[in-house]
Amino acid sequence: MSCSKQHEEASSEEIEKIISQMTIEEKVGQMTNLTLATIANEVDSTVVLDTAKVNDVIIKHHVGSIQNVLTHAYTLDEWHAIIEPIQKLTLEKTRHKIPFLYCIDAVHGANYVYGATLFPHNIGLAATRNRVLAKECGAITAVQVRAAGIRYNFAPVLDVGRNQQWSRFGETFGEDTYLTSEMGLASIQGLEGGDVSSPFHVAACMKHFIGYSMPQNGKDRAPAYIPEIVLREYFLPSFRAAVNEGTHTLMVNSAEINGTPVHASKYLLTDVLRTELGFKGVVITDWLDILKLQERHHVAKTHKDAVYLAVTAGIDMCIVPFDFSFTNDLIALVKEGKISEERINKSVRRILQLKKDLGLFDHPYLEQDALQAFSKPAYTKTAVQTARESITLLKNKNDLLPFTDKTRVLVTGPFANTLSELHGAWSYTWQGNKEEFYPDTLLTIAEAFEKNAPLTSIFDLSAWDKSNVLNKGALIKAARSSDVIVICAGEAAYAETPGNIPDLAFDSTQVDMIKTLASTGKPIVLVLLEGRPRIIREIEPYCSAIVLAYWPGTHGAQAIYDVLYGTYNPSGKLPFTYPRYSGTLITYDHKLLDEAVEIVEPEYNYFYEFNPQYPFGHGLSYTTFEYGKIIMNTDTLAINDSLRISVKVTNTGKVAGQEVIELYTHDLVASITPCVKRLRKFEKINLIPGETKSVDFVLTKRDLAFVNEALKTVTEKGIFEIMISNQKALVYYK
Repeated sequence: MSCSKQHEEASSEEIEKIISQMTIEEKVGQMTNLTLATIANEVDSTVVLDTAKVNDVIIKHHVGSIQNVLTHAYTLDEWHAIIEPIQKLTLEKTRHKIPFLYCIDAVHGANYVYGATLFPHNIGLAATRNRVLAKECGAITAVQVRAAGIRYNFAPVLDVGRNQQWSRFGETFGEDTYLTSEMGLASIQGLEGGDVSSPFHVAACMKHFIGYSMPQNGKDRAPAYIPEIVLREYFLPSFRAAVNEGTHTLMVNSAEINGTPVHASKYLLTDVLRTELGFKGVVITDWLDILKLQERHHVAKTHKDAVYLAVTAGIDMCIVPFDFSFTNDLIALVKEGKISEERINKSVRRILQLKKDLGLFDHPYLEQDALQAFSKPAYTKTAVQTARESITLLKNKNDLLPFTDKTRVLVTGPFANTLSELHGAWSYTWQGNKEEFYPDTLLTIAEAFEKNAPLTSIFDLSAWDKSNVLNKGALIKAARSSDVIVICAGEAAYAETPGNIPDLAFDSTQVDMIKTLASTGKPIVLVLLEGRPRIIREIEPYCSAIVLAYWPGTHGAQAIYDVLYGTYNPSGKLPFTYPRYSGTLITYDHKLLDEAVEIVEPEYNYFYEFNPQYPFGHGLSYTTFEYGKIIMNTDTLAINDSLRISVKVTNTGKVAGQEVIELYTHDLVASITPCVKRLRKFEKINLIPGETKSVDFVLTKRDLAFVNEALKTVTEKGIFEIMISNQKALVYYK
């Protein structure tokens, strides 16, 4: 027997021994997750633990995990002052000395830890198409979270962003299933590192299972109506990949699908997740979501009924998060015989295994190795490079960009001198919109210009403020003394439900500002700071260049400056279809005709149009690339064979650059209407001027598969089109 096998069996025996000695109350306590506000208060901006409340929660009610902050981020010392006393009490005063577990939302870096590095949100990470950077960001996040004493991170979001209006769109990796799976896996690999007992890693949480990101009305936590064929084709693969990777935990969709709240769906949480996918980890609710089965979804008459539905469906841990309602009702359900103790044991077994895997039984207190690794120059380098690679150049008329060191630039706009819009959601506060909680050391875009180009930068920040007060006269005066105008605009920071909007319309005052400045005749560079694509159809003609920065994080301002001045050649590619109209939110892999085509019949004219503002995968560079012909080892793919594809790419411009090579396929004929194209592979390469590289891909029948009418994943015989940039080839699958 191997040493690892012996260790697993010893661990299992230890867990079973603990469970056999636990009371129902102790077991249910492990399934209860409360927020920090239940045991602490803020006094003079300092978190103070309430001893009586801590004793009530930890000792009397046996609660096994705590999460969140009170109002804002804390320093490492403040985190240690919160977590260490609770752990000490748990280990010294509770009967079984089961370590308690602290949990947090660290969604783009350790965003609740002062001194940590914040990266671009997932939507920006996806624009980099760089798996290595995504993994590095995850790894840095993990060590900085762990240094705070926290070992469980509620990230990453694996929801595929199929509705661009959704207020959590910026937390997704975009609209494509394969891209989400690849970047999500890289993030998980960075967070967990293959060994979550390591002082440099944490448990990840794939969320929000499943279909959360496609609400019918575009609002957060709103109902979705998703046929199962669509659910399996687009939303299940990213979670399947994460389960196969061994991800330790999963969070559930707060909303409902086809009228059934996911927290109450035994089909999804047990039949699909446990039986079909084989997930063995912890399933945790989202905030208040068992209560909402009663209060919002109305599928439970009482809270106890709601608890019954959720636990029976497959919930292991409940983010209650303010009281003992879940705890008390679940204990009652077990004592009444409505839920078996063995069902409770299953959840407790998973929770204790998670704590065991995290090394809490062996090393429950602060780990010096993590603390010493908290701050390194390499983290800044990764953050800068990730922000640079995320930035997507959407338009560059007459090669206005990059600027020279002699270009006189007016820097203006509502977000030119703010930090909130560079960071977006989950940045030092939940909404990320409290400027007073951002570190003084961070640069705004205006400050980056002032630091790097003080002699050629012009600022008129007083002409605009976030309360939508616009001084047109001051702006026009400033514009006349410049060569070019940089307008920093987009949408104010938000998170989750407070970010709900009726449509994707661009702010009317910002539209007015852009038109006013355009009247000066000076070229405009629009820098967009946004977590989702706001409609720019009306203002696009007034802008000579458009730079999409998403929510680029701590070093976003410097990265934007670097791109505008050509220190870095932009390489970001859109991870979503940028819509032209709010009423036409269509993804690139739609099943309509690919181009505007008119079909004339005797009585009707049909006009099918896919005409977005910018297509999925769009992103300009300061250099040019030329693609050679697609070369394949065969034009016929058999069942057990693989198709080897290569293409040569040449930098035909004058500067070095990075290029993303994306391989798409199109099934010419299928038993259900095929998508116009699907992304199957991608790679990113660096090329100096004149350099040529060959990029290789391997496809198997699995890469050509789809979910058929019988809900089976199949690859059907027939002809497939292979597309790489402007090159195409055909392959026959037999």
